[in-house]
Amino acid sequence: MRIATLALLFMSTVAFAQETILGFNESDSLSQQELEAAFDSEINSAELDEWLRILSSEPHHVGTRKGRENVEFIAEKFRSWGFDTEIAEYEILFPSPKTRELELVYPTRYTATLEEDALPEDPSTSSVADLLPPYNAFSRDGEVEGELVFVNYGTPADYDILDRYGISVEGKIAVSRYGGSWRGIKPKLAGEKGAIATIIYSDPADDGYGRGDTYPDGPFKHESAVQRGSVMDMPTYPGDVLTPFIGATADAKRLKREDAPTITKIPVLPISYRDALPLLEAMGGEVVPEQWQGGLPITYHLGPGPARVRLK
Repeated sequence: MRIATLALLFMSTVAFAQETILGFNESDSLSQQELEAAFDSEINSAELDEWLRILSSEPHHVGTRKGRENVEFIAEKFRSWGFDTEIAEYEILFPSPKTRELELVYPTRYTATLEEDALPEDPSTSSVADLLPPYNAFSRDGEVEGELVFVNYGTPADYDILDRYGISVEGKIAVSRYGGSWRGIKPKLAGEKGAIATIIYSDPADDGYGRGDTYPDGPFKHESAVQRGSVMDMPTYPGDVLTPFIGATADAKRLKREDAPTITKIPVLPISYRDALPLLEAMGGEVVPEQWQGGLPITYHLGPGPARVRLK
């Protein structure tokens, strides 16, 4: 009887815990749950699909006509729901590339396309008006030429392994796979190790045919796809690179561009695994550790060289 009583007491405690929301007492929890249920009942999946279609129908990065239209669309929705809504404007530094060039100059020659294929299965891939090219925002400008060193994911642990091989990236161009860390860590570490530039690509073993079907048949990257994104040093401070810790209003005090600590110290260029293949294939030196072998149909080597590239 005592066991049964304890069990009943335990069940009652669990039931009470399930009904009470953290931070609410019992009566307020019930009111909150009723409010959330009423909110959920108003969600219309077809409406969400339509909003997503409207917002993503055209490229809408900062400064574009479509970007402004999206702002107005969202603001009007909030007004229609009874919210006091204002649109705040900030003047940020937004980089977009004027020139992107990558050429293997030794021991063979190859000019990287640095473009993504238009896929007949997805008409949006052929709509290039207002579309930003593949690049890493907040990369340092520059033109360099040097031998390649493969650094795997470009993490501190990877550089420890390179040290054991007696290989340095000093004066070299580091080739790194996406993955293993946030993308901004890769050029930051490479620059600290003395590299003059970083090339980043998505290896098919991580995000490509080594994982499953590629787009448009599946979710993984096809051979010409390139991962974009910022490489600013966000752990230093997030937000606009010229106005640390304050809003980038029109009258805000700004750093000089060359003094902005969150812009990378070396040029960075993202490429597809189709463009990466000729570069990696031309590399020599020690064979990579087994766990560094990627998904391309070649034997990966650490370098340095003999592959030499020019990057701008």
